[in-house]
Amino acid sequence: MHIPDGFLSGEAAAVGWVVGGSGIALCLREVGLDDNERKLPVAGLAAAFFLVADSPLVPLTIGTDGHLLGGTLAMALLGPWLGAVTMAVVTAIQALALGDGGITTFGLNMVNLALIPAFVGYPLILLLRRLLPSTRIALAGACGFAAFVSVVVASTVFVSEVSLAAVVRVHPATLAKTMFGTYTVVGVLEAALTTLVVRALLEVRPDLVSVATPLHRRRRVPVSELDRAA
Repeated sequence: MHIPDGFLSGEAAAVGWVVGGSGIALCLREVGLDDNERKLPVAGLAAAFFLVADSPLVPLTIGTDGHLLGGTLAMALLGPWLGAVTMAVVTAIQALALGDGGITTFGLNMVNLALIPAFVGYPLILLLRRLLPSTRIALAGACGFAAFVSVVVASTVFVSEVSLAAVVRVHPATLAKTMFGTYTVVGVLEAALTTLVVRALLEVRPDLVSVATPLHRRRRVPVSELDRAA
C-alpha cells in the first residue's frame, strides 16, 4: 500500500503533498482544540503497535506489497484527529527508517493510510453506532466492519493513483485484481483484529476507546456570543 519514490509522476506527488498535508494540518488543528492530553500515552503505544503489526510484508506486484494497515483501529481508540496524526507519524517512520514508502510520495501515502480511516472509517463507526444496539459487541463489530471498508477504499484509491500517474508500465486490470484480491483478505484480517482489540478494551478499559462515548470538543467561544450571553 506504500508507494515508493520514483514510481509516480512529479505532478501526482505534488498533488499528494497538497492533499495529504492539508488533511494532516486540519487534524493537527483539531487536536489542538480537543482535550487530547490524556490520550497521548495511548497514541505512543498505538504507534509502536502499528509499526510492529504492519511489519510483515507480502510482495504483490511491482512497487507495492500487502500488509495490515491499522488506521481504523487508531481512529476508534484515539478519535479521527489524533488517530490520523498518529498514523501519519507511523507512515513517516516507515518511510524514513524502514524504507517502506517514499518521501516524494509521502503525501499520497498519508491520504491512503491516515486520512481515509479518519474521514471514511471513523464516520462509518459513528453511523453504525447510531443504527446498531448500544452494546459492546455491536460497537466492536461496527469498528471491525469500518476497518474492512477503509481497507477496501484505500486499496481502490491506491489503484487509481498508480493507474493514473505511474511513470512505469502498469497494467491497471492486473494491478486491480492483485490489490483487490489481497486487500479483501487483509480487510477481513484487519476487521477481526480491530473487533477483538476494541471488544477487549471495552471490557477492561472502555475509557481508552474514543468511540465508546461521543467525541467532546473544546471550542473557543466567539466574542460576539459572549456579548449576547452577557
